[in-house]
Amino acid sequence: MSTPTTPPPTAGSDATAAAGRRGSLYPRVALHLAGHPDALLKVGEITRAIGAPSSGAVFEVLKKMAAAGHATHVRDPHHRFQITQAGVDAAAGMPAGVPGSGGRTGSRKPRPAPVARPNGTLYHPRRLGQGWDVEVLHDLRTQKIPVLLYGPPGTGKTAMLEAAFPDLLTVAGTGDTVVDDFLGSYNPIPGGGYEFVHGPLVTAMRDGRPLLVDDATLIPPRVLAVLYPAMDGRGVITIPAHGNEHVQAVDGFYVCAGHNPGVHGAVLTEALASRFTVHLHVSTDWDLARQLGVPKSVIAAAQDLNKDLAAGRVGWAPQLRELLGFVKVRQQLGQATALANLAGIAPEDARDDVVAALARHTGTTITALAVGVR
Repeated sequence: MSTPTTPPPTAGSDATAAAGRRGSLYPRVALHLAGHPDALLKVGEITRAIGAPSSGAVFEVLKKMAAAGHATHVRDPHHRFQITQAGVDAAAGMPAGVPGSGGRTGSRKPRPAPVARPNGTLYHPRRLGQGWDVEVLHDLRTQKIPVLLYGPPGTGKTAMLEAAFPDLLTVAGTGDTVVDDFLGSYNPIPGGGYEFVHGPLVTAMRDGRPLLVDDATLIPPRVLAVLYPAMDGRGVITIPAHGNEHVQAVDGFYVCAGHNPGVHGAVLTEALASRFTVHLHVSTDWDLARQLGVPKSVIAAAQDLNKDLAAGRVGWAPQLRELLGFVKVRQQLGQATALANLAGIAPEDARDDVVAALARHTGTTITALAVGVR
């Protein structure tokens, strides 16, 4: 197949016309990336997924997409590509029924309104395939398909689930989490004696609520095993400490989990991974960061640091949480202080790299925020 030579399409009818001039390869690549907007994909992965005969031709298409701003190109040292919002919008105008497109029609729902989380902050839904993350999570719960969200801390995994499920219960995982944290335990009562207080897993099963196991891969595997009977077809658990009480899950019960691969001590076992049908990578949404007021120069610095993080050259990079914190600090204390604070919250072993990236992109001399420094 000949290598595409015309420029990448723009949104709408121009995209359709441009895609038609190229043949099927360009839209097949673009639609595949649009279907995995949070994924950073290797050339070979894309080639195999769309059934293209030549990875070289696919690579040329991807480079053209990157040059047009429709994809980001990361070398770590493999060539990886991720679609941008501009690329998603352009792909929306491509013809339906293209091989490898999954029969997409190109129609896209408008962005939903921000969703209030239990703490009162607003969550801004993000693209996921041809829809929005909160809607996809609703569908997964309805179909009883458990999901494991993974990615660096601060990318919005917990926020996404809290926005999607107002009735969410959470178990915060650590290396000290025990079975009682799921099932419950005996607590003292006034006047003497003890009563058994059921844990969040039991409450979620009985009330038909979703349960988030946050930082699940920090929890010892023998403790996590308490979840597995609740997640299989029977949906039944036994509480040995309470007279072998049996608990049956009712409709609406749903299990989701969060995993931070880069956190020290995190271990994703085969037993845990196999219980979750969908593994969803959650990364920082740079387009959303721009919309919420993060300056382009700071985003560029954060993107560089995240590329270095993926390649193992640095140990930390700011994510959406830190970038939104930057916006709040800048509104109250000004840009110079916000930059100093962003450098200061970086771990000490990564601080010099963060300072260098911020200084390079903002043209500002930066030191970590401190009191009493003259």
